[in-house]
Amino acid sequence: MQWTGKVVGGVLGMLTLGPLGAAVGVILGHQFDANAALDMRQRPRLDAGAIGDLFFRTTFRVMGHIAKADGRVSEQEIEAARAVMSELRLSPAQVRAAIAEFTLGKQSGFAFDAALDELTRACAGRPDLLRVFVEIQMRAALGGNNLGAPARHLMQRLASRLGISLIELAHIEAVVRIRRGGSTQGQPHGGAAQQLEEAYRVLEVPAAAGDDEIVKAYRRQLSRHHPDKLKANGLPESMIEHAKQRTQQIIQAYEVVRERRGI
Repeated sequence: MQWTGKVVGGVLGMLTLGPLGAAVGVILGHQFDANAALDMRQRPRLDAGAIGDLFFRTTFRVMGHIAKADGRVSEQEIEAARAVMSELRLSPAQVRAAIAEFTLGKQSGFAFDAALDELTRACAGRPDLLRVFVEIQMRAALGGNNLGAPARHLMQRLASRLGISLIELAHIEAVVRIRRGGSTQGQPHGGAAQQLEEAYRVLEVPAAAGDDEIVKAYRRQLSRHHPDKLKANGLPESMIEHAKQRTQQIIQAYEVVRERRGI
């Protein structure tokens, strides 16, 4: 049951002043609800630039916090973070800013949950942005310590705060692992059977899916990761390279399936 101001006001009024108090409480509670709803409507939404700035800061602060999940940040975890910065093709100035944010995230007083909640509010109605955020964190965590137990626990907590299910988190992990194991272009690797299996995972459809479902999944994934769409929604320019790489991976995965099925 959702305890609105009207309900709470009525209950408190009944307990203190009886039936008359209950009526007064309901009226006052209703006014509280109305004011709260008005405040939500009037609260200004961040523009794409402000969202981008917050996204950048939060990305590298959270990355630093997850890197220190086991109590220390290893050289491998530092190299993994730098590798992500390199893959994103950050400028020297952006790299310096990212390192500064990463260092802040390593501090014991970093408010992990609060940072995630702020990002979630800023990205309200933009779930694809949050998925990109998780994918970037997954890249760093897998490169740092192959997502060891402490880091995995934080990634699961992160997903929960952002409203991403553990099933979707598992999909993201699988896709990122495929990218890390494939060629520098993100193309599926291994034998033909393995390539096909990985392609289905990238498209997030079962091998038994029909051709129409495959095409729909391909279009859905392209729409989700389209660089222009993500940029318009607030993804910072510094993160666009990630979207481009994911789009290329999706196209290549679809080509593998299309060729095999003759679509």
